[in-house]
Amino acid sequence: MLKVKIHQAYRYVVAICDASLIGKKFENENMKLEIGTFFDGEDKSKEEVLEIIQHYALEDATFNIVGKQACEVALKAGIINEEGIKYVANVPVALVLL
Repeated sequence: MLKVKIHQAYRYVVAICDASLIGKKFENENMKLEIGTFFDGEDKSKEEVLEIIQHYALEDATFNIVGKQACEVALKAGIINEEGIKYVANVPVALVLL
């Protein structure tokens, strides 16, 4: 299961993460990652998240993606590639500005 939360600022910001990461903190020598309310949105299946990504990519949105499943869906949608994924304590993270 994935979590999706849509934020609206001057453009949409789509926060997507693996549901199991909510409330957790990760850190390596130069990065900290805290998965809190920014990501704690609605529960969605991989198929639903793929549709959301495809829709908001057309809306010129930005994406914050955290977790193995979330990155897999973003790769499938074509908004990221393997080189765009960074890791914080073995947790994959990708930021997308279309």
